Amino acid sequence: MSVTAPAGFVAGGVACGIKESGDPDLALVATADGTAVAAAGVFTANLMTAAPVQVSRAHLAATGGRAAAVVLNSGNANAATGAPGRADSERTCAAVAAELGCAEDEVLVGSTGLIGIPLPVEPLVAGIPDVVAVLSGDAEGGAAAAEALRTTDTRRKEAVARAGAATVGGMAKGAAMLAPSMATMLAVLTTDAEAEPEVLHRVLAAGVAGSFDNLLTDGCTSTNDTVVLLASGRAGPVDEDALVAAVTSVCTSLAEQMADDAEGATKVVRLTVAGAVSDAEARTGAERIARSLLCKCSWYGRDPYWGRLASELGSAGIGFDQERVAVAYGGVTVAAGGVTIDHDAAAVAAHMDGRYLEITCDLGLGPGTATVLTNDLTHAYLDENMGTS
Repeated sequence: MSVTAPAGFVAGGVACGIKESGDPDLALVATADGTAVAAAGVFTANLMTAAPVQVSRAHLAATGGRAAAVVLNSGNANAATGAPGRADSERTCAAVAAELGCAEDEVLVGSTGLIGIPLPVEPLVAGIPDVVAVLSGDAEGGAAAAEALRTTDTRRKEAVARAGAATVGGMAKGAAMLAPSMATMLAVLTTDAEAEPEVLHRVLAAGVAGSFDNLLTDGCTSTNDTVVLLASGRAGPVDEDALVAAVTSVCTSLAEQMADDAEGATKVVRLTVAGAVSDAEARTGAERIARSLLCKCSWYGRDPYWGRLASELGSAGIGFDQERVAVAYGGVTVAAGGVTIDHDAAAVAAHMDGRYLEITCDLGLGPGTATVLTNDLTHAYLDENMGTS
């Protein structure tokens, strides 16, 4: 189960005709009784902001952080669509509100798909009664909603965690345009914990910082990135730290699932930069490597070419002394003091043959450390992204 695991929520997904394939493309997560509850959202840092992001931000501001539902479509991003796009997102919210009996600004909206193409709003609005009709509080309802979010995702992404007496559930989509700038994809989380909107926002911000903000697959920040958290309050109040831990756990699982499903990827790389002057400098260095096409290609080629990692760190604008650098693949140190050292080459080769790589670069300068999730660069990624079809 995912978004329907916490008490007080229903979900569903249907095909409304946005995708030419006929696959599910309309999802809805709502409170079981249509009543608005505490809500929080974290959105893209991209200034090229999609219409649904603009509308959801405005609705959360208007309600003081309350929502009764989140409606999402896949197959069209409704981005770079101007005032008509915003009107389409508002119309979608209004259609959901009319079905659920809530206020229009108590509905949040998300879209994912191709950018710069007008949203086919007529089939979307026509599909709202259909998705409301299939809303369910069981596992199938959550799974159907998660399935309807998919674009280039090869599988749905769901997660659940506990926070004392409360439950946190989540679903997400994301396989590309993933960079650590606030949210990095579409995700809806629910909890039956009781929390005021300002607390919920703190909890969500902490959860995102400890998970999605560590994900960098291709270095591209989407126009539509949205993470929403709704709290029904059915389980009563819980310790805020426990709620942060559960939300972070769900977000981390979803982020790892996205890294594992990244477009064309054959490697999932957990890259740590340690020994930096500060955590911030470690983060800068880790992101520099994760964005490097040369490093990504070496991972695809299963080549433990540590010099590329060191070169990126040396040009990252952070504290660096080449005679202190050490690099390890899968726990096997291949370089120390800035030079190659004797090591178990067979163990390193076996590690590079696997799908999941653990790489650590130690700068030897201080206590700073940071870890990012990233991927290799493959021919399949190019094939997927050479056009808009």
